Amino acid sequence: MIVEICVDSIDSALIAEKSGAHRIELCSALALGGITPSWGLIEKAVQKLSIGIHVLIRPRGGDFTYSKSEIDLMVADIEMAKTLGVQGIVSGVLHENHTLDIENTTRLIKACEDLPFTFHRAFDWIPNKEEALGQLVDLGAQRILTSGGCTKAIDALETLTTWNRNYNTTILPGGGINSSNYKAFKTAGFEEIHLSATKIIDKGEVEIPMNALKYLIENGHILCDSKEISTICKGG
Repeated sequence: MIVEICVDSIDSALIAEKSGAHRIELCSALALGGITPSWGLIEKAVQKLSIGIHVLIRPRGGDFTYSKSEIDLMVADIEMAKTLGVQGIVSGVLHENHTLDIENTTRLIKACEDLPFTFHRAFDWIPNKEEALGQLVDLGAQRILTSGGCTKAIDALETLTTWNRNYNTTILPGGGINSSNYKAFKTAGFEEIHLSATKIIDKGEVEIPMNALKYLIENGHILCDSKEISTICKGG
């Protein structure tokens, strides 16, 4: 069974490979659910690792509904990742009502060309998951990263197993998988699993907080306030 580890630093990537991982999903900012890693991080991972590298393409934290300029950026980031020699792309787009955005997801898949495309855990927000599974198969998605609509994949094992048997795509279970429950997925016949296997290196409280926590929002996103900026800039 292929073990894919989600990492957001070069040090974690090296640890994953040394510890026996078969592939990494490379991102930045795991605290935001992962966003597109920098050129430098991708380049160094490709140079230093011998295992497969799939790169997350997500322009920001928050929800999975993106503007045209954000979609354009995602396409550009896929092109960047391809030039650096990665082995796969992980991404996806939803409408405001959390249904699959077929048009923009198709655009991302086409930008991948020969690279395999994994639709990420935005899938778990989709209300009609089985309909979306069929649509993603038709679009050519090679993998679907999902917890089966539950917080933890182990709680949706039966559903995930059914999907894995019935759809012509790889169901990649992810969400709460760890050393105490991974064997259940192997027994159920899954060829791959996804986990982060993180531990917290806590250095204690900081003297001057940077207000990071107020920006942690999932169903929505942060944006510059035009009125606030105009008031300050025109204030002389």
